[in-house]
Amino acid sequence: MTPDVLSHTPLHDAHCARGARMAPFAGWLLPIYYSSIIEEHLHTRAAATLFDTCHMGQFLLKGPNAARDLDRLLTCNITSLPVGRCRYGLLLNDRGTVLDDSITYRLSHNEFMIVVNAATTQRDARWIAAHCSSGTSFEDISPITAKFDLQGPLAADILQPHLSEPLNSLTYFSFLRATLHGVDVLISRTGYTGEYGFELYVAAPFAIPVWNLLLEDPRLKPAGLGARDTLRLECALPLYGHELTEDRSPAFANLDFAISAEKDFIGKNALDQARSDPSQPRLCGLSFPTRQSPRAGHPVLHNGSTCGVITSASFAPSLGHAIALAYLDPACASCGTHVQVSSGRALLDAVVCPLPFYQHGTARRPTVTPTS
Repeated sequence: MTPDVLSHTPLHDAHCARGARMAPFAGWLLPIYYSSIIEEHLHTRAAATLFDTCHMGQFLLKGPNAARDLDRLLTCNITSLPVGRCRYGLLLNDRGTVLDDSITYRLSHNEFMIVVNAATTQRDARWIAAHCSSGTSFEDISPITAKFDLQGPLAADILQPHLSEPLNSLTYFSFLRATLHGVDVLISRTGYTGEYGFELYVAAPFAIPVWNLLLEDPRLKPAGLGARDTLRLECALPLYGHELTEDRSPAFANLDFAISAEKDFIGKNALDQARSDPSQPRLCGLSFPTRQSPRAGHPVLHNGSTCGVITSASFAPSLGHAIALAYLDPACASCGTHVQVSSGRALLDAVVCPLPFYQHGTARRPTVTPTS
């Protein structure tokens, strides 16, 4: 693919048919919104929406040493991961900075699926394949796989009637295989919105039929990447290329849960050194009193001096004011500290606040099978 050619997901024609506003993202032409970002955001919190995430990458690793290879590649513990569960982790380079973040699914004792970000799929594939032992097979199944995310409190009510298997055994960060009107589907519960919901993986030729079938339910609306970004930001979930990059250590990115201290992995020594450095910037939340938000890259000031940089920012529809994530020097990273952000044209007042910004998400609630 040349830089000026954008890839289309298997759902491209379905988006155009429904009038989605399309725009480039990570080499793909994707829906940004259908009605409006704010409307789709609020509908996700209150009911349920359907996101096209077919642009993300999926890899299969198989073999008796696959778990050991992944334990070496990822910060999270893969050997202890039960079949039927998935786990979030980071893929680091030798310098201890982030090549990507990912979710790994244990399909069987010796078989795993790794889900990675769209912009880094090809690089991740080369890196992972190069670090697998000779007995581990690696396959990039991204071109033949469609993925979409059904997110919101009504997700189970909408999805369950279409399935052959009950959803009530599906706990947070677990998955199951099912059939949806004859189509094989892998369904997981990880989420990127803070709300209860599911990821659905199907063979690419079935993407449009399944998409359209689900959207026959009037409670479900399609949503674009605009709402996906504001939803994840309200829940302080990192986005690769913003909070996580090759230029910054994740030592103080609030991701200790994804970093195992019990094993060795690529980049661990450099990461440990960064974690022992008290001068390392901390990822913090900023709350603004108005709807006006800065942009990624804008400097944060404390007492007139630069003390950090914005990584993500937006108006938060669930909260009614602007919010941002920023890496701040330790001296101004405490909650309650008043700072300013230089937007280029104005200084925006903000205060360092606890994370996540939005604390009423339903993501971890138990699955309740809908009553007939």
